[in-house]
Amino acid sequence: MVPWTTASSREHPRAPAAMPNPRPRTRRDARAGAGAAGREQLLSRSLQSAEHCLGARDFGTAYAHYLLVLSLAPELKDDVKETFQYTLFRWAEELDALNRIPDLLGCYEQALELFPDDEVICNSMGEHLFRMGFRDEAAGYFRKAVKLNPDFNDAKENFHRVANWLVERWHFIMLNDTKRNRVYDAAIQKAVRAGSKSVLDIGAGTGILSMFAKRAGAHLVYACELSKTMYELAWDVVAANKMEAGIKLLHMKSLDLEIPKHIPERVSLVVTETVDAGLFGEGIVESLIHAWEHLLLQPKTKGEDDNCEQYGKVIPASAVVFGMAVECAEIRRHHRVGVKDIAGIHLPESIKFQSPTCSSGGAEEAVEPYTTEKMSQIPGGYLPLTACFEIMKVDFNNLQELKNLATKSPHTLDVPVVEEGVLDAVVVWFVLQLDEEHSLSTSPSEETCWEQAVYPVQTLADYQVKTGDRVAMEASCQDCYLRIQSVRVLRLDHEMEVVKHFTKSEDLLPLGTEAELCSALANLQTSRAHAAQQTCVLEPTEMALLNDSAYHEGFKRAMSKVLSSLTPEKLGDPQRPGSEMSAAGQSNTEESTPEPLYVLDVSEGFSILPIIAGALGQVKPYSSVEKDQHRLTLDLISEANHFPKETLEFWLRHVDDEAAVLQRPRSDRLWSIIILDVIEPSGLIQQEIMEKAAISRCLLQSGGKIFPQYVLMFGMLVESQTLVEESAVQGSERTLGLNIAPFINQFQVPVRVFLDLSSLPCKPLSQPVELLRLDLMTPYLNTPEREVKVRICRSGRVTAVPFWFHMHLDDDVALDTSQEASRWKQAAVVLARPVPVEVGQELVLRVQHHKSNVSITVKQ
Repeated sequence: MVPWTTASSREHPRAPAAMPNPRPRTRRDARAGAGAAGREQLLSRSLQSAEHCLGARDFGTAYAHYLLVLSLAPELKDDVKETFQYTLFRWAEELDALNRIPDLLGCYEQALELFPDDEVICNSMGEHLFRMGFRDEAAGYFRKAVKLNPDFNDAKENFHRVANWLVERWHFIMLNDTKRNRVYDAAIQKAVRAGSKSVLDIGAGTGILSMFAKRAGAHLVYACELSKTMYELAWDVVAANKMEAGIKLLHMKSLDLEIPKHIPERVSLVVTETVDAGLFGEGIVESLIHAWEHLLLQPKTKGEDDNCEQYGKVIPASAVVFGMAVECAEIRRHHRVGVKDIAGIHLPESIKFQSPTCSSGGAEEAVEPYTTEKMSQIPGGYLPLTACFEIMKVDFNNLQELKNLATKSPHTLDVPVVEEGVLDAVVVWFVLQLDEEHSLSTSPSEETCWEQAVYPVQTLADYQVKTGDRVAMEASCQDCYLRIQSVRVLRLDHEMEVVKHFTKSEDLLPLGTEAELCSALANLQTSRAHAAQQTCVLEPTEMALLNDSAYHEGFKRAMSKVLSSLTPEKLGDPQRPGSEMSAAGQSNTEESTPEPLYVLDVSEGFSILPIIAGALGQVKPYSSVEKDQHRLTLDLISEANHFPKETLEFWLRHVDDEAAVLQRPRSDRLWSIIILDVIEPSGLIQQEIMEKAAISRCLLQSGGKIFPQYVLMFGMLVESQTLVEESAVQGSERTLGLNIAPFINQFQVPVRVFLDLSSLPCKPLSQPVELLRLDLMTPYLNTPEREVKVRICRSGRVTAVPFWFHMHLDDDVALDTSQEASRWKQAAVVLARPVPVEVGQELVLRVQHHKSNVSITVKQ
């Protein structure tokens, strides 16, 4: 509990306001005067005690004193506001460290009772809630802080980050997809007009499908939505469209709905779009099984009349899943290591690198067995190696089929290769049949809001295929996911050998059983795989980094220069840390084992830079990798390159607190090189990077360096309707007259991340210009705000400013985050309103950098 802070202390009655014409003092008034004097004395003592406790760093007691002061004398709020905030935040930090969460939240509730319109306290409360995992609640406090002070950068940055969690960007893209909206609207209208008057919308989102049903004439519409943020958003949207009387919103999972507790009786129509790129990933099968068993009327059987009120149905009615094997260098570099030597370091064949989406793995190897891509916009494009083939069909109006889907054994597919190339992935999409008349396709060749599911191919001995070969795989629906497993290549020459083997056998297998032949051929190729390999699972961005030779060669050159400049120091130099001189003037340091130079790599994820550093001389490299699997892999790479086992140290084993990873290697030593991650793979500046750089500078020996030493941010002006539509809903026309845009656009984020500028549909309106410099070694060169003039080279409408970075390891070695071979994506600031421009015109951009947030505005 907070020291002696109780409800009664907060509810202390306030002193009555002074009367404008005070009466002559009576005995009772005298007592009041004495009480006022006592009150003033108590306030004075409490303020002194609070200040004394602050000096003693007893923040809990100081906070309690301030609560008492403010409850007794609210008129002092403005005088003690800043000191009270400081005390609150420090006490909250202690409570957080002690895991006293109820007390922490209670303190903030007390503080907000006293300062309900304080944006700083609201923002801090949101930060604590977000760290605890309460994202919906955190967003509410961040939004309030921004409304109270629109220029409060900390709150704006926090709200933008949490908004990406709460209202995922695909909501904007889907609501802007007019074709998708029209097809769903038409199918729902048709069903309702045919008699399906009671409707349940599963996974309602903004409530658009529910409103389609109500507008079509449904008598009863129920909509369930699990996300608290989306549920509250749907309430506002439904009310704004004057349908709150006809649509009952339920904040719960459809699996928890009960009749008559939540819905009075079974409904005649379920509408849903709980489908992801792989069709089943949002749990549509499980939710529809439950709906058929507990919420829907029985389906229509043959011979029954067409009175839709008497039976149940689902929109969408069915789906057909399709696939295609492809060659794609962009997918390959994110899911397979294609190099054997990296900056002089050999990767042994005993290590097998895989991404989490290993197509041959089971449910335990990956939560999602696929990644997603917009194949029509993937950098470098792709080459189809097979024709489009059907994977499976599913009837959402057949309960037994839905039940069988989850228990059905994987079935084998065998597809002929039609184009020579490298087998990199199986790409999957589907056609959603809403009813007999209306359908939607998520094919790469369609203009659609959906991405495609990508199953990277890994663990083959040979990925090259040619015409006449066949690609075999197993398909199933397990654990709510469509799984494409055991992808293998059936070679024509191998097939002939197997056929000869079978024909000589007395127990001749019937050649018509294609599945058995496929299995035998698969075993023939699988037997070639290496045995007893160490598997190392890397995230796609880590895999892309390992494949980036320019990155590692650049670091090798830059580190070599720094280490060479530090090595000439003489071992007997008394100025050199750790060099002890004897009375005779001789150094006690053994010349045969000079003190090494210390290199710390605190870049995030898997990194072989410490091993590269260790190969450059008398160096003691430290790695900050966290996973045991990654540490074992780095040990194996070290051994394969003939490094003593003790050469590489894992730094997190030496620090008690991961947050304090930046400290001395030893009490009497400093670092020669510290490697920091400055740019996130998403294209944004890493959070708290300047604070980390400030600590790092204090830990460097004379002549030591931080990598990168400085970063230049570049940008250009573009016109891109794609970025506009991915950032905000474009009016009510896209949503067929329903008023949704103003409500969901409250969650729009000005910065779009994970972009590929090489394939982004856009029209460049200027040449690239330098926007910002972040210097990690010489911070006085940094400015939080600057203005940049940009000359227009092409007329149009400026809708966005894409940006990327050049990370300078030194003045000669730089890494460009816009290169196709890099692991980094790019980002863009999307303008609130397009700016029309003409050739030759100059625009002035105001670029502001605050912590990890960059804002760009057009100065009018």
